Amino acid sequence: MFIGHFAVSFAAKKPAPKVSLGTLFIASQFIDLLWPFFLLFGIEAARIDPGNTAFTPLDFYHYPYSHSLLTVLLWSVAFGGVYYALKRNAQASLILGIVVFSHWVLDFATHRPDLPLAPGSDVFFGLGLWNNVAATIIVEGLLFAGAVMLYTRVTKAIDRVGTYALWGLVAFLVVIYFANFFSPPPPDESALAYAGLLQLIFIPWMYWIDRHRKTVTN
Repeated sequence: MFIGHFAVSFAAKKPAPKVSLGTLFIASQFIDLLWPFFLLFGIEAARIDPGNTAFTPLDFYHYPYSHSLLTVLLWSVAFGGVYYALKRNAQASLILGIVVFSHWVLDFATHRPDLPLAPGSDVFFGLGLWNNVAATIIVEGLLFAGAVMLYTRVTKAIDRVGTYALWGLVAFLVVIYFANFFSPPPPDESALAYAGLLQLIFIPWMYWIDRHRKTVTN
């Protein structure tokens, strides 16, 4: 998934109103922020394989440290634990841990069976939603639209930046989503990793959005 993971960032603002959207984004994409570094340093591997699924030409054949069920559980606990050590907010820490783990849950729905149980395991998970392009777009689109609507209900812009920065991001994400689908595959694995690192630009953008919006209290 792509915008489906962003959907979790927006939706999690309701149960964690004191946590910045930027932090929620880091949590929801945490294992995908780790993965490009692991790929570049040869810790994990992938290959360009057009036709691997109907939706993506990528074969994620070795990513046990970022995407296995066991390690994602550990990353989730670690992320929540670090946040608690910094903020002393148990509820927010728990939610952030759940948000980190949500990435694996959504990947489980979309990936073919390539998500390992643990490093070294021969057990793999994945329901294969990516084998159906229309279903993938519908599911991700509904998740994203619903989450953005929820975010706009639990937060309110305090100035024009809070409005335009938000809707600019939403439009940009939708454009990237379809551009990735219709564009040719990346030329090699290094290009794939560097493309993954471009997600880092969204972190300051989402912190910027949240600084110009306030939580709506009922």
